[in-house]
Amino acid sequence: MKNISVIGAGTMGNGIAHVFALKNYSVTLIDVSPEALSKAFINIEKNSERMVAKGTITEEDKQQLLKNITTSTEITIGVANADLIVEAATENIDLKLKIFQQMDAAAPADCILASNTSSISITKIASVTKRADKVIGMHFMNPVPVMKLVEVIRGYATSDIVCTQIMELSNLLGKTPTEVNDYPGFIANRILMPMINEAIISLYEGVAGVEEIDTVMKLGMAHPMGPLQLADFIGLDVCLSILNVLYSGFGNQKYAPCPLLVNMVTAGYKGVKSGEGFYKYESGAKELKVSSMFNKK
Repeated sequence: MKNISVIGAGTMGNGIAHVFALKNYSVTLIDVSPEALSKAFINIEKNSERMVAKGTITEEDKQQLLKNITTSTEITIGVANADLIVEAATENIDLKLKIFQQMDAAAPADCILASNTSSISITKIASVTKRADKVIGMHFMNPVPVMKLVEVIRGYATSDIVCTQIMELSNLLGKTPTEVNDYPGFIANRILMPMINEAIISLYEGVAGVEEIDTVMKLGMAHPMGPLQLADFIGLDVCLSILNVLYSGFGNQKYAPCPLLVNMVTAGYKGVKSGEGFYKYESGAKELKVSSMFNKK
């Protein structure tokens, strides 16, 4: 594989483009928004500068990385020569199905189609293509340049050859691939999201406050970040979407999203991306402050 196309220039998409370009792959970053592409390129450049400052890469590595990335607002043009396409669009099944239909129609016949989805069925996504054996999940973790895990998800029809290729490719990127089968939430979010939801339920029921819940999990369970802060970092809207996939897929009440989470997302409190969730995110603030909705001090 030499030519990689990444669809979606958001946080995950630009991170995925970054790691491929760093390993000297030719990357085409695709998004319908020119503004999103411009912002993504700036983010990649800033992240590369941090790596240079830390001594992780050289200035020459950074310049080559940036040269390896081109951008496009047209899927049909951006995937025309791709050996692998990684879709990293919003976690919305209808949007993903539409994108995969477009990818399938425009990409070379031997091109592998991958999704960075964190919960949506790879089998369902593959069903709208004419190459189900070449459709697979590549679930990178955020922030992509830093986090080592790639959750590799096999759809019902994903071939052994394609799975092996993606596992080997992930290793070449310096990642640690872990193969899982295609069931709602896969492994990462099937375990993580119920924990986050239970933390929100504990807050909702008044068992403990925001800081207290996060402190218990950080100091008692050695988690680097508490579940409520982590939910803010992921995006409360994303957490809600994944929980809905789990609840719908399994039909089990234990996956039902907490009403507090539903209300917060409805009201626009989505965490870091909106400036406030369980905590408040102020530009230049040195300390994390609990949202005024939950701060009783």
